[in-house]
Amino acid sequence: MPKITRRTLMHKAGLAASAVSLIPAGLAKAAAQEDRPATVFHVFAFQWKPEATEAQKAKAAKDIAAFQGQIPGLLETHVGPNISPRGKGYTFGGIMRFKDQPALDAYVQHPMHQALLKWLVPLIDAIELDLNA
Repeated sequence: MPKITRRTLMHKAGLAASAVSLIPAGLAKAAAQEDRPATVFHVFAFQWKPEATEAQKAKAAKDIAAFQGQIPGLLETHVGPNISPRGKGYTFGGIMRFKDQPALDAYVQHPMHQALLKWLVPLIDAIELDLNA
């Protein structure tokens, strides 16, 4: 087996770098985009207002869970009470995973989501995050 020297490694690295520079920019960009996950996570948490009843809280959980299988591009839905001692008053939350950004955008306008917001928004102070992850 031939001895591998630093000079041999540097030479091979130089050849590899030269080969990479020959890849058209469009192909390199497409490859980089393929490495990025297409899914989008929608994360939310609620602070319930004092007038929110336990029945309304249960209805919120049930209605949000019911989106699964009804809203195109919604891949996963997880909702429930916040069990963290660091919740800062946010006692309920959820995570939804969407196929891609257009699916999340469509969810925002979907009639089921709009119907939920109509009665729920007056009962909560919410925080929302959308993540490409």
